[in-house]
Amino acid sequence: MPADPLHRAGNPQRSTTSPPSGGSGVSAVEVRRSARRRRTVSAYREGDRTVVLIPARMSEAEEQRWVNVMLDKLAAQESKRVLGDTELAERAELLSSQYFEGRARPKSVRWVTNQNTRWGSCTPSEGSIRLSHRLQGMPEYVVDYVLVHELAHLLVPGHGPRFWRLLDAYPRTERARGYLEGVVAADRLPHLPAAREE
Repeated sequence: MPADPLHRAGNPQRSTTSPPSGGSGVSAVEVRRSARRRRTVSAYREGDRTVVLIPARMSEAEEQRWVNVMLDKLAAQESKRVLGDTELAERAELLSSQYFEGRARPKSVRWVTNQNTRWGSCTPSEGSIRLSHRLQGMPEYVVDYVLVHELAHLLVPGHGPRFWRLLDAYPRTERARGYLEGVVAADRLPHLPAAREE
């Protein structure tokens, strides 16, 4: 197996893994320190884990600040990526496999523009899932939550205890629900008129 360039001999590092502070929407953050890294900080997703690469000389406070900065940066990048219907269907298949052992098998998954009061809908008898276009541009974990929610309806039609137990498998349920509740609350705020140009 080739050596990991971040773990070369003679390059002392410390690697820590912890849950993110403030509920960033990922299950764990792994910080890798490198003596060769002088100033730059970078991060990437590895499954449900976020890996943050920092210089070895950083203090604990600087580490925490940079972890938060990089989590926000990754979330912003992900929110700009818009899936098409084909990618959305592929994502649903992956999520079904990951959280429901592939038992939820939709026949169609697509974006729609006629759902302004719901984030998603499912018709179990047809195996169809529709997501509101308003989700486009939201963080990936939020879109995933809505997909998982609708996939769960293919297995359990109502919102009873069995349904919510299924959703417990998705680790970002509460975070995503909070995000969507915030969007709804913001839409209800009065909008100030735009300032007139003098």
